[in-house]
Amino acid sequence: MSIWSKGKHFRSRFLTYCMAFCIVFITIAMVQYPKEAFDSAIMGLNLWWNVVFPSLLPFFILSEILMGFGVVHFIGVLLEPLMRPVFNVPGIGAFAMSMGLASGYPMDAVITCKFRQNQLCTAVEAERLLSFTNTADPLFMFGAVAVGMFAMPELGPTIALAHYLSSFLVGIIFRFHGRRRDLLESSNYKKPPGNIVVRAFRALYNARQEDKRSLGQLLGDSVKTSMNTILLIGGFIILFSVFLRIISVIGLTDILTSFFSFWLQIIGVSTSLAPALVSGLFELDIGSMVASQADAPLAEKVAIAGAIIAWSGLSVHGQVASIVIESGIRMGPYMVARFLHATIAAVLTFVLLGPAHDVAKSLTIPTAYTMSSANSWASWATRTEQVFYQFILLFGMLIMLSIALHLIKTLYTYAKS
Repeated sequence: MSIWSKGKHFRSRFLTYCMAFCIVFITIAMVQYPKEAFDSAIMGLNLWWNVVFPSLLPFFILSEILMGFGVVHFIGVLLEPLMRPVFNVPGIGAFAMSMGLASGYPMDAVITCKFRQNQLCTAVEAERLLSFTNTADPLFMFGAVAVGMFAMPELGPTIALAHYLSSFLVGIIFRFHGRRRDLLESSNYKKPPGNIVVRAFRALYNARQEDKRSLGQLLGDSVKTSMNTILLIGGFIILFSVFLRIISVIGLTDILTSFFSFWLQIIGVSTSLAPALVSGLFELDIGSMVASQADAPLAEKVAIAGAIIAWSGLSVHGQVASIVIESGIRMGPYMVARFLHATIAAVLTFVLLGPAHDVAKSLTIPTAYTMSSANSWASWATRTEQVFYQFILLFGMLIMLSIALHLIKTLYTYAKS
């Protein structure tokens, strides 16, 4: 046995022992602190039932139906001229990006996993797609964070612009990820002939013919699959809610706070924001709230909140892992992308709060939002309406831009010949 094989075997055994020890340790801590575990589980259940379940389930079902009818294939052909040169992903990636931008975590992971399972993209393309489509929804940043937590609506555009710009930059960086794994596919790829609009309709028809499910069966399968996914997400929310509370009770958060304080001091940021980073490491809502209440300069608080939102928390990462792991998508590139997203978002937030503050402030959107109304029926209806509006607006812009790029490329090729 080679030295490399021995080292790999040792690392595998060490990781197994560490994971087993951690699970046993957390289980014993839950038995020792049953009230804290129960209360945190109830809090996680309320979050899932009041916010996540009603806001995400309709869009899970909608995405399943759109794929069954071939609409996603239609979109893929139309947006190939835009998504391939910029992000090195198929045109269908625009659907995941649009739904992720409009409805937030973990919508992009669900759609990307479906693309991979249906052979609409390769594994490396799915990893690239997941790297930059994992974003928070605008209502959360404009409403919950800017208005509900910071009580400053003018911060909404700053946080959102930094979040989305940094996400696109991560996508451009990750277009070079796995280039060697692309060589075989690209060498065998032949561009289909015909007009792009005709090809789009042909792709829609062919996809629907291949699906062969009736409308009733498609609707039933969509609801069943979406319910399984939403229940899985609920389980992770409850699990991480209990986990965060337990490590807080046993004092592990103090160690993490000291670690983050050390690094914040090195980069010249107030160490009072360390507890926010500890909370945000696991859950973005709690982390953003703690950041807004810290005794630190406003620019630093908003930058840390932006980094926490971009990181999205281990709770969301667990949801993503549970969704994509069965499709062969690796989590390593995703975690690297989240760290890059958080770092770039924090830097861009500082820039937008400084020289570009007047530009960002001009984009302020009036938002009638209070923390007490977050779980009301009116809030759910407003969220659903805004998500549909944002999705249609963004998607229309992407299609027009893609067709324009295709026409320019066609005219240039014709003139050159």
